[in-house]
This record gives sequence, C-alpha cells and structure tokens, in this order.
Amino acid sequence: MNYLAHLYLAQPTADSHMGNLLGDFRKGVQLSNYNDSVLRGLDNHYLVDKYTDSHPIVRDAKLRFNKAHRRFSGIALDVLFDHFLIKNWRTYRNSTLSFDAFKQQSYALLLARQSLMPNRMAHVIDLMSRDDWFEQYRSQAGIERAIVNISKRVRFKNDFANSVDDIRQHYDYFEHCFLTFFPQLQAHVKSHALESFGSRIKL
Repeated sequence: MNYLAHLYLAQPTADSHMGNLLGDFRKGVQLSNYNDSVLRGLDNHYLVDKYTDSHPIVRDAKLRFNKAHRRFSGIALDVLFDHFLIKNWRTYRNSTLSFDAFKQQSYALLLARQSLMPNRMAHVIDLMSRDDWFEQYRSQAGIERAIVNISKRVRFKNDFANSVDDIRQHYDYFEHCFLTFFPQLQAHVKSHALESFGSRIKL
C-alpha cells in the first residue's frame, strides 16, 4: 500500500505515523534508536504490505497491466489505491474526520517526528507536506501525474509512465478490486492489533 493507506491504518499519534511509513525507508536504519511505539508502527507496516502483496485480488489486478509495464504494477496499484481510498472516504473512515482534516493531521504528526527520521524519509515528508501530495491523489489526473513523476525518479530507462494507459482502460475494474480488498485488509489489521499492545509482539 502507499503512504496514505499506511497512515489510514495507523494510530493517530506521531510515533505510529512515523513507524507506519518507516518501512519504506528501512534500509540502513538502526532500529535500536526508536521506541516501541515507533517499532509497533513499523510492524504494522510490514503486516499491511505482506497481506497486500500476497492477496489474490491484488495479484489478479497486477495481471491487467500490459506486460511491458507489469514490473511496476505494484507501485501503480499502491498509488491508485490511495486515490480510491480518498474517492470512497466516507465509506471507510471510522471517525468524524474528513479527508481534508485527516491529511492535515497526518502531515502535522509526521512533521512532529521529522528530526528523528532517516534523512531520505525526512526529505520525503518535507516534500509531501509542503506540496500536499495527498491532495494530488484526489483526482485521476493527479494520480497519473504522480506515476509519471515516479517514473522519472527510476534510475534506469523504463516504461512505467505508460502504465497510466492501463489505469485508464481498467479504471472501473481496479476500483472494484479496491472496494473488495480494502475491507479485508482493514479486518486483517484489526485482528492482529499490533499497535494495541504495551510492547512489541512477534507474529
């Protein structure tokens, strides 16, 4: 899942928000520098990613991408699923927070721990909050721009940007996949409740 979904499945605390995104910046990080609250968030990140990557709905959705773009289909779906989460926010949000209020709260919580983040993560969080990435994910056109921008950051020649054609062609199918899959992911996270314990537990 992408950044917004990970934060949605986190707890409304600065430590949890940091931990739930730390998994994307884990390389070279000394985890002993972080407290249990952050590390439980990291565990939750891994739980979400493992469940998502192995889910048959997600695997089938990846096959809808052209073979030339399929290498990056997981990234495309991660970003697209954030879009569908926003589009269907009232269906899934279990609090009174609107999407606009949620994103501002999330930016503030992340910035509260920015000084403790690995350098690359701190830089991304600065850009995310300053440029309001989540607002961009609200529209299909914004998602397409995000994918094109990601393709430009890949260090080798790639055809990832053209995956927007697959999204346009199968948009309704991908949304149906999300609407079926996401409640199952929510239930999976809730059943493990990794961030509800006083100390870390092993799966």
